[in-house]
Amino acid sequence: MDVRTTPLFTVTLKVPKIQNLGRTPLGERRIGIVAGGSFEGPRLSGTVEESGGSDWILARPDGALQLDVRLALKTTDGHLVGMTYRGYRHGPAAVIERLNRGEAVDPSEYYFRIAPFFETASDKYGWLNRIVAVGLGHRLPEGPVYRVFEVL
Repeated sequence: MDVRTTPLFTVTLKVPKIQNLGRTPLGERRIGIVAGGSFEGPRLSGTVEESGGSDWILARPDGALQLDVRLALKTTDGHLVGMTYRGYRHGPAAVIERLNRGEAVDPSEYYFRIAPFFETASDKYGWLNRIVAVGLGHRLPEGPVYRVFEVL
């Protein structure tokens, strides 16, 4: 068997501020507030709710960022979908420093992957409750952009 995917959507997030909570036994804990965004795909599109998301980032001692995100998506036809994902971003120190300065960096120069899951009460989008997805990310100064794929 081979792993096959199909595009689900591309989501662009606005993360204007990241608060540093300090060093914990696991690493440096940061919280990024997601202040909106949008998503567009062949089967669903819409906006990321401004008041419905945060990213609990753990900057680990090995240099990797470990992501733990919860978002509220609103489809163009008014349905609400919860999106959670965990993931990792890491790469060579010089590349990550460029990202942190807000420079444009080719996504092939670093690893940025997520594993999203969805939850909705919508009958129309109930199929999202039963899929596995993966995402490929890249970081812009305003926030991350993910291409999300349904695993078939």
